Amino acid sequence: MAVFGALASLGAFGAMMPASAQAATAAHVYNPHLRPVSQISDTRMRIDTPAGAAEFALYVSRDWAQPQPEVTRAIIVIHGKLRNADTYFHSAEQARDAARAQGADTAGTLLIAPQFLATLDFAGRDEPADLLRWHENGWMAGENAVAPAPVSSYAVLDAIVARLADRTRFPNLRHVIFAGHSGGGQVVQRYAVAARETGALARDGIDVRYVVSSPSSYAYFDATRPEPVDANACPGFDDWKYGMQKRPAYLADRTPAQLEAAYVKRRVQYLVGGNDNDPRQKALDQSCPAEAQGPQRVARAQAYVHYLQARHPEGIDQRLDVVPGVGHNGARMLTSACALAAMYDTPGCTP
Repeated sequence: MAVFGALASLGAFGAMMPASAQAATAAHVYNPHLRPVSQISDTRMRIDTPAGAAEFALYVSRDWAQPQPEVTRAIIVIHGKLRNADTYFHSAEQARDAARAQGADTAGTLLIAPQFLATLDFAGRDEPADLLRWHENGWMAGENAVAPAPVSSYAVLDAIVARLADRTRFPNLRHVIFAGHSGGGQVVQRYAVAARETGALARDGIDVRYVVSSPSSYAYFDATRPEPVDANACPGFDDWKYGMQKRPAYLADRTPAQLEAAYVKRRVQYLVGGNDNDPRQKALDQSCPAEAQGPQRVARAQAYVHYLQARHPEGIDQRLDVVPGVGHNGARMLTSACALAAMYDTPGCTP
């Protein structure tokens, strides 16, 4: 009845609304991730681009404008489709506290939660014109911001990496971990494929890891899928972000083979909740390109890891852990024993 009432209200006022407003309202009825965020961080970082300066919003646990010699570990947690970076920052704090309770030395931990905003987040807000914003979920696939400069969301992560690689600011940094759940897990997995700037960390002997929790889909390196796909019946199944065709500009300068060669050398921990196996879960990507990877998240995670293992029988430093008893819940996944082991080297994650 509640859904019917909402649709009836939309229909009753539809004739009085401009077409663009009708579309926006319909999107809000069907897509809660396309509603304005409740909170935008007041903390900003500047990026200088050929098109001019821009800023992006983020949460950070220390004043990283100042030298931080005590920082030894940086954890960059990526929000999901709701762009609720404040919620994910809080989950990162909970994970840090849980790791401390298990005996991990967390005193030198820096927490960072960038916030990728959509244009609709600026409605009714007095935000500066130089604050980066993307069209809907374009940030998830590394697309360029629509304003104020065409900056890829992956270039934003590069800027964070560049800040962390500055030894005058972080002379004792030893570990950098990217972690994300659901939509954020998609970003982390694709950034592990695409990343350019993490080599600056590796050259200084800094350990870089990627924790990919329960994404809806993965980036495949060729047209292979768990089952054969009819490209005519499922157009776009091999396009980015699902495959290597039609890659955005950030990745277009490298071949799929080059991207894969870099990816399989990276340290990736895949996580999925054992109960995250509902093929109709409301946040699950149910498009044809995603369905080609499997019917639900557990199946898709297992299929992707098997795919990589088959292509690289010599072995890769990547593993999948299924977290028992957990459904699609970001806080529980990021504070699970396996997530803590991946981020803080704590014991207790049983393969």
